Amino acid sequence: MGDISTAFVKQFGSNLDFLVQQKGSLLRNAVRVETVTGEEAYFDQLASTAAIKKTTRNSDTPLIKSDHRRRRVTMYDYQWADLVDNEDKLKMLIDPQSDYAINAAWALGRSIDDAIIAAYTGTAYAGKAGGTSTIFPAANIVSCGATGLTLQKLLDGKYLLDAADVDPNEEKYVVVTARQLTELLNISEIKDADYNTVRALVRGEVDSYLGFKFIVCNRLNSINGGSVAANGRSVMMFAKSGLLLALAKDINTRIDVRADKSYATQVYACMGIGATRMEEAKCVQILCTE
Repeated sequence: MGDISTAFVKQFGSNLDFLVQQKGSLLRNAVRVETVTGEEAYFDQLASTAAIKKTTRNSDTPLIKSDHRRRRVTMYDYQWADLVDNEDKLKMLIDPQSDYAINAAWALGRSIDDAIIAAYTGTAYAGKAGGTSTIFPAANIVSCGATGLTLQKLLDGKYLLDAADVDPNEEKYVVVTARQLTELLNISEIKDADYNTVRALVRGEVDSYLGFKFIVCNRLNSINGGSVAANGRSVMMFAKSGLLLALAKDINTRIDVRADKSYATQVYACMGIGATRMEEAKCVQILCTE
């Protein structure tokens, strides 16, 4: 393909980067994002300490030992590819609205969201070498009560974050499916002002309620059993710094001729990412029956 191949790769990669940021992942901009190197990465943390009251003159200076902690993130590679059979389709790759670019962007974006969602409720790895398993604390789970999403559940989740002294100025998010958002409209105890706000949320006219930005993502984890009377859903409520997306390899694209595929042109895209829950106090699960 020669020079034409190089031009197509550059243009396709540019289109793909744009689409991934604008149309791909729904959750990428809601979490902390860091660029890393290697198959694993470690992120150091410093826990809170307490000052000591001075009660006498010329007393010894107290030494407060800082509480250092860390989280480990493991990187995984994701790939996408398709074959282009003729020259006409090949020329389409330079179109910013190319079906190939859109398909690749959305596929990679869904993988980012799936990684973030899995890390939210999954086991996080802490300690110096990342060997200490940390599960999601039961105290930060708002139980199902055989109901869907209710105003009280949102208030209970908000209370857990507020009681943990999560920075009130930090961006906070609630991730729901379309089902949970619609359920809020059926709450009898909701006030008129709240009802109008939720109705605007469903219509997409506003995206914030109770100090949280709402994101509708229908890929949330489904749950069955435990405190859920039937099939249900795990709604995410969190502060932005409570979750981390690590980028080991930014989006890379290639366009090559495949001799083993009757010399069709292969469009290829890949990335390397990892995700982890950084701090349990900044994350709340709200269980909802569906």
